[in-house]
Amino acid sequence: MIGNSAQARRPASGRAIDRLRYRTRTWLSEPTIVFGLLLSCLFAYFILAPVMMMLVDAITVDFADQNRAGGAEGAFTGYYLHRALASRISPYIFWTPLLNTAIVSFCVIAITLALGSLLGWLVSRTDLLGKRWFSTALVVPYMVPSWTFALAWLALFRNRKIGGLNSWVESLGFSPPDWLSYGIVPITIILALHYLPFVILLVGNALRQFDSQLEDSARSLGASPRIVAFRIVLPLLRPSIISAATLVFAKCLGDVGVTYILGVPVKVDLLATSLLRTISTGQDGMSAVIAGAIIILGAASVLIDMRLLKTAQRYVTIGAKGAIHRTVRLGRWQWPAVTFAAAVVFVSAVVPLFALFLTTVMRTPGIISAGNLTLEFWIGHDLDTTALRQGILLTGEFWVATWNTVWMVGVASVAAGLLGLFVGYVVVRSPVAAVAAFLKQVTFLPYLVPGIAFAAAYLSMFATPHGPIPSLYGTTAILVLALFASQMPFASRAGIAAMMQMGKEPEEAAKIAGAGWWRRAVAIVLPIHRGSLVSGILLPFISGIKGLSLVILLAVPGTDLLTTYAVRLVDYGYTQAANAVAIMICVVAFAGTWVVQKIGRSNLADGIGG
Repeated sequence: MIGNSAQARRPASGRAIDRLRYRTRTWLSEPTIVFGLLLSCLFAYFILAPVMMMLVDAITVDFADQNRAGGAEGAFTGYYLHRALASRISPYIFWTPLLNTAIVSFCVIAITLALGSLLGWLVSRTDLLGKRWFSTALVVPYMVPSWTFALAWLALFRNRKIGGLNSWVESLGFSPPDWLSYGIVPITIILALHYLPFVILLVGNALRQFDSQLEDSARSLGASPRIVAFRIVLPLLRPSIISAATLVFAKCLGDVGVTYILGVPVKVDLLATSLLRTISTGQDGMSAVIAGAIIILGAASVLIDMRLLKTAQRYVTIGAKGAIHRTVRLGRWQWPAVTFAAAVVFVSAVVPLFALFLTTVMRTPGIISAGNLTLEFWIGHDLDTTALRQGILLTGEFWVATWNTVWMVGVASVAAGLLGLFVGYVVVRSPVAAVAAFLKQVTFLPYLVPGIAFAAAYLSMFATPHGPIPSLYGTTAILVLALFASQMPFASRAGIAAMMQMGKEPEEAAKIAGAGWWRRAVAIVLPIHRGSLVSGILLPFISGIKGLSLVILLAVPGTDLLTTYAVRLVDYGYTQAANAVAIMICVVAFAGTWVVQKIGRSNLADGIGG
């Protein structure tokens, strides 16, 4: 009673201070809300603000269009919307590319889910021979720039429709049909093989953490393999499958290189190449409309994703008790499974890389003879060219671009991987649903914006000073920030998918034992999700190394990356040297992957298989 009387006599300001101290201690012990607010502010500035500035161009008059739009610069207008959606040119600039985009995207999703789910199961839950090797080899297609695969496809299957040198198939006496050489079919095949690792990584990692006791219990009750697969395994894998499909769909929306090489020559456009054309011709308003349409399509996929995953909290597979991860013995299916996995590696990695390499040692591509072979594009001296006097391994610009690629992409990837896991923790654990929903959507937003449009948005925002941040154009800072922001979808989705499968019991047990939040994060959350963290760093690293559309507008001669250096060689007409740089991009990606695996004491086999 005396204590209560003393508390009552305290002034209201003192009681308010006590409540504030109590809330502060509570927030510090469970700082999910604080982290959520800080991360929301960070990503709102570096992701949302540049995109919003770009979209404003769709409804405001550009300086060059004042007469046609009938308004002053900066005034509101519907001119660009009408021109893109309802004018005589709209079928060519928007509606036909939209249809082509839909066809390619859904075909790629179907192929990647069918092949990737099976391969993810083989390398994570079976005794597949050489599965550690396969778990790395199957990711190789994503380490290679997709546009280089398109070049390799042309080298193999080009026909006479647009001229050029003979393809290797033509040199054997066959003329490939148009549908095989160019257009929807080769675009779909290349994109499907290129994005197959998404499904393998996400589904394989989920399968690796899946408790085999659930399957054993169902079988002991008489359930058939079909019932176990469709009533137990697939529902528990639904978060990873949906995330993989969403990532593949959004990536197909923004892929430029493959369609530019295999589609544009035969007038097959997707939304991304239509956007590239409007940007290259300086039509800011039109490009903003097309970019906005791509963002809307991607946002719709995110909303569907959220709708389907809203009950995913019940798919918890990591709890307080130990889980059993039993390996399935393939038995008589061992060699068919090995053959299938090897065939995928051969078609998606060996053949394209071998074709690329052969072009780097040929004076005239496509002619296989001893007199046509050379190493001058690698280690040659005094070449008879204007801008490339030595082989790339002896050229200083190549090594500068290599160092820039390694450190810029490395810093951005580590930051994205760590923050992606924090984002996953906040999304799953935060008591404030609005903060969780905002973080999930804003970190995925860069994936919905084509890289070249995201680069244009960054250029418009950071080319001039804004508050305490000076002009960043021409500096390495703008490249690192853009790479970091653009790769958050990889890291955040990996973090969210991992945290959705982790129950609260391990943390609650540590909390009862007196462990603070930071101690629980270091001793429990990070070790459990080490494989997911490695994947959250590797995917941004691989994507950043081979990415072209994002950096081509932001890099200057002093800040060249390997991709922009390769493009310069293509512009000069040095195709063989450019392909040699593409091969070196793969080498750097492999080396970086190995280093990250060693530092993280994990590997791709740990992330998707045993």
